[in-house]
Amino acid sequence: MTETETATAARLSPGDPAPDFTLPDADGKDVSLASFRGRKVVVYFYPAASTPGCTKQACDFRDNLVLLNDAGIDVLGISPDKPAKLVKFRDNEGLTFPLLSDPERTVLSAYGAFGEKTMYGKKTMGVIRSTFVIDAEGRIEKAQYNVRATGHVAKLLKEIGLAG
Repeated sequence: MTETETATAARLSPGDPAPDFTLPDADGKDVSLASFRGRKVVVYFYPAASTPGCTKQACDFRDNLVLLNDAGIDVLGISPDKPAKLVKFRDNEGLTFPLLSDPERTVLSAYGAFGEKTMYGKKTMGVIRSTFVIDAEGRIEKAQYNVRATGHVAKLLKEIGLAG
C-alpha cells in the first residue's frame, strides 16, 4: 500500500471511454478533450500548483514534452486550482503544456482522481495523484492511480516505449 490510497472514487480501466471534458486553461481559454481526437493524450491530475511534488512532476513532463509530442502524444495537467494560480505556476516553471482548472472537481471525480485517501495515517478527501494515457479514439489506454510525483514521468515513458 502507498501513502495515499483511494477508498471511494470510481476507477477507470484500460478500454473504458475517457470521460469528455471542457475546462478553462491558465488563461481562461476553454480546452476540450475532444479537440485532441486523432492524437494520444496524457492527462494527469495533481493536488496543487506550486507545491514541491507537483512542481517536480510538472517539470518532468515539461522536460520530456518534445519526446512525447514527437511521438504524437500531448499532455494536459488538471488540478482544482483557479486559473490565476495556474498562470503563476506555468510562468514560474516555464511550463509549455496546458494546465486546466477544475475547482468544482467534476473532471477529477469523473476520472476517480478525487476521493477518500489516507495520508500519514489520516483519512481525508482530496486529489489522488493520477495519470491516464488516452488513445487517439478517446479510450483509456493506461490508468494509473496513486502515482509518485518523483520518477513517475520516467516510469511512464518506459511503459509507453519512449525510454530504455
